[in-house]
Amino acid sequence: MIRLWISVLRLAELILSSWVHLIYGFYIFSTAVAYDLSQALYVYFKPNMNLEVKEVVKSGDDLPPIVLVHGIFGFGQGRLGGLSYFAGAEKKDERVLVPDLGSLTSIYDRARELFYYLKGGQVDYGEEHSKAGGHSQFGRIYEQGNYPEWDEDHPIHFVGHSAGAQVVRVLQQMLHDKAFKGYENTSANWVLSITSLSGAFNGTTRAYLDGMQPEDGRTMKPICLLQLCRLGVIIYDWFDIPWLKSYYNFGFDHFNMSWRKMGIGGLVDCLLGNIGPFASGDWILPDLTIQGSIRLNYHLQTFSNTYYFSYATKRTTKILRITVPSSILGIHPMLFIRVLQMSQWRYPQDVATPYKGYRDEDWWDNDGALNTISMTYPRLPIEHPNRFIENDSECQPLQPGIWYYKIINGDHILFIVNRERAGVQFDLIYDSIFERCRKHVFREAPQMLPNESHRQPELHFTREW
Repeated sequence: MIRLWISVLRLAELILSSWVHLIYGFYIFSTAVAYDLSQALYVYFKPNMNLEVKEVVKSGDDLPPIVLVHGIFGFGQGRLGGLSYFAGAEKKDERVLVPDLGSLTSIYDRARELFYYLKGGQVDYGEEHSKAGGHSQFGRIYEQGNYPEWDEDHPIHFVGHSAGAQVVRVLQQMLHDKAFKGYENTSANWVLSITSLSGAFNGTTRAYLDGMQPEDGRTMKPICLLQLCRLGVIIYDWFDIPWLKSYYNFGFDHFNMSWRKMGIGGLVDCLLGNIGPFASGDWILPDLTIQGSIRLNYHLQTFSNTYYFSYATKRTTKILRITVPSSILGIHPMLFIRVLQMSQWRYPQDVATPYKGYRDEDWWDNDGALNTISMTYPRLPIEHPNRFIENDSECQPLQPGIWYYKIINGDHILFIVNRERAGVQFDLIYDSIFERCRKHVFREAPQMLPNESHRQPELHFTREW
């Protein structure tokens, strides 16, 4: 009888979670459509005024770009109409790029896509990896790179949200390993700084709540939220409706799941789990389990010439030594249940823990998507150089090769999509990130800000953040 009640409760939770996520996804999609329609109507009905337009030359072209990398289920500039994943933060600086990468593709695939987005050319996923993943070796073509001059003399600042932070780390390791065919001169020094905003460095216990098997961190439970997601994605990609996919794309085009390429038989094989990204494991969720993150981190370094900063978010507190959500109204409705579940989650007793020394209580603080301990800095399988700070002034002068991190109150999506939710905290976070990139992170001489061409550069501030 008890097992029956537990099964009923799990089914009810699955139905509730599915509806909450579906409603939120529909809200985002409909908001984007409404915005595009309003813009189209405005353009159609606005008065025809002949105005003299003067060409404006932006001094920001001399600055290295700041690249904002989205997380899981995210999108870049050009998707979902005029909606911004980073809630308009890209407008705070004259030289910001917001690439559109696969929203559910693996960390590896997204890192490859990010390289070619910047340098230009056709995305090459690598022959060996493509065979193992069961997809085409080549993907999207970028006729013109968004920063083709990118090299050691023209390094880039990266800001990654959620899984986007891990994507940038994998990309930097690929640059160090010279993993891009035809680009033998790449190095880790192409990356000037990495800023993580709720970054997924060490995995998340939410992956198991959503359906990943804690035994291996690779496969899914037969009935779970991720299985429903899998079915939806396969059907969405199979129908391959052009205008719909131009609006939002999960990023699995290189798996050729369109009805034009695989037909009905291929669809059945995909749904049965015989082929496709969910069969080969070449998608993002296995990378977000604790085991998957350890597998990734095993090959990733923290480099001595790059500056690192991390903001870890938290929406839990302790009452009588019990970890509980720190707020009700302050947590997004889509995340509240997960904050509660993650704050109480325990690794199954009959399953081997993912690493030696694992303790459930270390992973209870969370933001509804990631555990706070995971967002601080790379810890597994070994801890990278790090320093905890409470105020930004504590890390000056900042040293490269060290992860400076701070913990802030907020859920996982507080600083994206909806700017009003974060209020003044939104501006404080992004202003500090952009100011740090422009004023305090450099290798030889400080960069000249767009409105400071008349000022004498302060060359004595080298090596500061």
